[in-house]
Amino acid sequence: MIEEIAISDLGVISSALIELDPGLTVITGETGAGKTMVLTGLSLLLGGKADPEAVRPGRDRATVEGRFVPPPGHPALTVAAEAGAMLDDGALLVARTVAAQGRSRAHLGGRSVPQGLLAEVGADLITVHGQSDQLRLRSPAQQRRALDQYAGPDHLATLAQYTDVYAARRSAEAELDAWDADSRDREEELARLTRAIEAIDALDPSAGEDADLRAEAERLGNVEDLRLAAGAAHEAIGGVEDPAAPEAALALVDQARRTLAAAAEHDEALVEWTHRLDGISYQLSDLLTELGSYLAGLEADPARLEQVHERRAAITDLIRTHTDGDTLEHLLDFATRARARISELTAPGAGRDALIARVAELQETERALAATLSAGRAAAGAAMAEATGAELTGLAMPGASLVVQTSPLPELGPFGGEDVQLLLSAHSGAPARPLGKGASGGELSRVMLALEVALARRQADTEDAPLPTFVFDEVDAGVGGRAAVEVGSRLAELARHTQVIVVTHLPQVAAFADRHLVVTKTTSDQGEAVTASDVCAVTGEDREAELARMLSGDPGSTTARQHAAELLARPGVGAWEA
Repeated sequence: MIEEIAISDLGVISSALIELDPGLTVITGETGAGKTMVLTGLSLLLGGKADPEAVRPGRDRATVEGRFVPPPGHPALTVAAEAGAMLDDGALLVARTVAAQGRSRAHLGGRSVPQGLLAEVGADLITVHGQSDQLRLRSPAQQRRALDQYAGPDHLATLAQYTDVYAARRSAEAELDAWDADSRDREEELARLTRAIEAIDALDPSAGEDADLRAEAERLGNVEDLRLAAGAAHEAIGGVEDPAAPEAALALVDQARRTLAAAAEHDEALVEWTHRLDGISYQLSDLLTELGSYLAGLEADPARLEQVHERRAAITDLIRTHTDGDTLEHLLDFATRARARISELTAPGAGRDALIARVAELQETERALAATLSAGRAAAGAAMAEATGAELTGLAMPGASLVVQTSPLPELGPFGGEDVQLLLSAHSGAPARPLGKGASGGELSRVMLALEVALARRQADTEDAPLPTFVFDEVDAGVGGRAAVEVGSRLAELARHTQVIVVTHLPQVAAFADRHLVVTKTTSDQGEAVTASDVCAVTGEDREAELARMLSGDPGSTTARQHAAELLARPGVGAWEA
């Protein structure tokens, strides 16, 4: 529900605090007093378009703040939490600032948020009905939504599932069409990948081979330099012919080891050095043997060198042809992906066959869901027509009936297999005509109210989810007399299930309110229209005077006051006291 709305410098309103209660609240006042600005402020809190022209003349900005209290677990709380909004004792604080020049600003729970987020939060919290909504009731789409809503949550869940399947089926069909249109491209892709894999398999490179070939090419291309370096090292360690030659490193180390060993009996420190020279001698002997083996196997092999160069060139050519990289790893990765793609293009049951099967599966599910929707709409249509007809009788339209007509579509559409149209028979014996053609503004107002009351009763009986707050802007347009009394009665009935806020000019409707707010306008000495503290709750004699003003234009009229007292004294009429 909405607990309060604070407005500053919006239109003719300088400052107003509107406190709201559960039940039925009516807002009345003279034309131009600012009732429209109250609804404009609420629209801003619900993410409506900001109009800089609505800022009070001479002010820099207009501000509207609201306090909304969603029930526990309401989707609006989830949306707000995801946006980082904080709750204030269970309430959502919403604010909107409209600059006379510049951009508007929106805040939710103390966080700056996009305007659209306010609309998302308020979508399930508040339902606003203005005269434009009565016009929308003429559209088939709006009529279908009303029927689906009346059908209940299970039906709406089926509808959501159907729309997902419908979209998936359309997507699968588009993919199948694209597959058929691109068949030549796939054939060319398969041929190209097959040729590439054949070339790679013919060469059969292995991981790391490019590095091995590069090292071998370096060795074979520099045999003489390697022989000279290894030979010089071999000679330095072991002499030219004899490792025991005096100039050889091995002979010198052995001589040093023997000298130290001979003197070690006189000093223990020499023993450790003797052992270390033993190790060096063994290492030099091993190194001498390895250099000898290396020199023995180091031969020039021009033929092998040519083979190495050719294989390296072949690998490089494949890398450049099939990859954007420059290493053998890139080529091997391409080969892995190419083989997977070839399998995908040639596997039995894949490709086109898989798409055909997917389309057929979705079509079957879609038809089953559409049949369930059709059955649900047929049952809901009969029940809604009966319930709404009863409400229309109570709204001073005796004999009027609502007809819910469904027409099969030639093929399934995004919302099922039929069009939905609401027809109204205005009185007994009158032909049923589409709401968009035969209903007057007053009749549309009453049909809309009858639908809302019927839907509220059904939801209250069948669902645990709370109803949104309903806001009606002159729902009683084109209505008068006994019909106005019945409109007030139905609004009061709706208010038994949820919070209802009504802007009205009819005293018959206002008399049913649990809380009556009046928007007043005063004029300053300078001729400026202001409404400081201009929205106030009226009770007792003040309320009677407001109803008298609405009846006759004169709040002091004795006759009008008596009539107002009679309206308030009727059974079922609200009697709110502050």
